[in-house]
Amino acid sequence: MAATNPYATYKQKAMNTTSPGELTLMLYNGCLKFIKRAEQAIENKNIEGQNLNLIKAQDIIRELMVTLKTDSEVGQNMLRVYDFILSKLVDANVNADLKALKEAEEFVTEFRDTWKEVLIIDRKARHGEGGQA
Repeated sequence: MAATNPYATYKQKAMNTTSPGELTLMLYNGCLKFIKRAEQAIENKNIEGQNLNLIKAQDIIRELMVTLKTDSEVGQNMLRVYDFILSKLVDANVNADLKALKEAEEFVTEFRDTWKEVLIIDRKARHGEGGQA
């Protein structure tokens, strides 16, 4: 019988017990991590690393797009911004364009920071003043 990896088991349990809001925050943070790695790869002329990390960032944005509720004007506007971010990530990958990458990063950072504030406000409303994200 093969030994299980305790870290993998922990990560799987954490994913299964994390709220949808916290998962969204994790996606934003992951996207930013891959953008930073792609930036380093572009600066180091590492085309493979650039492509790998930008594909991962694009996949996260696509996941956010397909799970987004677009039955309101806000949802439709967010979808347009996600589409813009995706196009900038593609441009950054195709052209090793740090400017396009920075534009994408700024939007993802703004979404992440806003989302984090929403989670904090929600926790405070549900659990009192101790809520943190």
